[in-house]
Amino acid sequence: MAGHGRASGSGIAALCLLLLVALVSCGGRPATDSTQADVQRVLDTRAMAILGHDQAAFRRTGAPGWFGNLREVPLADWSYRVTSVLGSGDTATAEAELRYRVDGYDKAPITVGRTLDLSRHDGGQWYVDAERPEKESAEQLWDQGAVSVVRGEESLVMGVGQSRERLGEFAGLADRAVPAVSEAWGMDWSRHVVVLVPKSLEGMAGLLGSPASSYRGIAAVTTGETGAPAAAPADRVIVNPDAYGVLGDSGKQVVLTHETTHVATRAHTGPATPLWLSEGYADWVGYRASGRAPSEAAPELERAVTDGQVPAALPEDADFGFSGDATRLARAYESGWMACRLIADHWGEVRLGEFYRAVGDHQERAGAVEDAMKRVLGTTPEEFTEQWREYLRGQFG
Repeated sequence: MAGHGRASGSGIAALCLLLLVALVSCGGRPATDSTQADVQRVLDTRAMAILGHDQAAFRRTGAPGWFGNLREVPLADWSYRVTSVLGSGDTATAEAELRYRVDGYDKAPITVGRTLDLSRHDGGQWYVDAERPEKESAEQLWDQGAVSVVRGEESLVMGVGQSRERLGEFAGLADRAVPAVSEAWGMDWSRHVVVLVPKSLEGMAGLLGSPASSYRGIAAVTTGETGAPAAAPADRVIVNPDAYGVLGDSGKQVVLTHETTHVATRAHTGPATPLWLSEGYADWVGYRASGRAPSEAAPELERAVTDGQVPAALPEDADFGFSGDATRLARAYESGWMACRLIADHWGEVRLGEFYRAVGDHQERAGAVEDAMKRVLGTTPEEFTEQWREYLRGQFG
């Protein structure tokens, strides 16, 4: 709210009345401290039942809901923290933070918002009638159905509506991606990956909390905190089974290696890292051992260059928007890949990794690329851009 002022007595009364009307219209009044404490105790019992795989204890806290969907998920922690309760009589709605950790993969809990509908039965005991993602929050995989789990040597694959055979194929791809990424990037990362495979594009969108139209044609994305500390939750590679399924064997491996690269580089990726570098580097690692030539892997960029439309500059972050022009998006990815390929070819693969880390070490975008290019590559963005444009002509001419 802009400005400062002092409210009159009548103004305060009117404000209180408005707040009361708003609360009642939302379905209830703030619960008493004792009610919130009672709800917290129910959710503590619910959490213990989930961790203990105790369905009878879970049912005593309310409807069975999705309890069975979690049967195979290897959980190390699961807890709720009630943040608010609105109630009227024997019904209430609680907002809570759910914190959970997958055993062997998450070094810190993932925190998500949940909304719970409750009712009070004989004896004053609160029961959970329904639990769902908090408004504006993404779904969790078990919200979409029973989760099947397949463990690879370096991976954990969890899916809904997928056969174990298909999940095993993802585990095999991930197990090959991990050493490929380590060979290019180094060993200073977790060296394992968590892959989520929902039933459909709509399921993928639900896990990301976005419209399905934003990811149509996108084979996979990686979620995680940029610049994450070592104690952060593991990133999740989320697959779009519709788009991924139409790829050939080589394309599937490139995509999963690309996404695994994002997992490896996350701690060194921050606000200073432009998307042409983060996506270009992930593509460079993905294609590194594929044997794919630029003309095969960058058809849209080749078409532009052969038509005399050599890009004047490296792509901006806005060029990587999923909901925009598909050709523009393809050229952005291909341009970033060719920029990283140029660095690897001209300065060497080690320098490429050093350049990536040097850019990410900056706290803000301004000056980050310029400084890293000067210190690591001994060049300027202007000189590099011209060298990149000439490189494109040489590769596609």
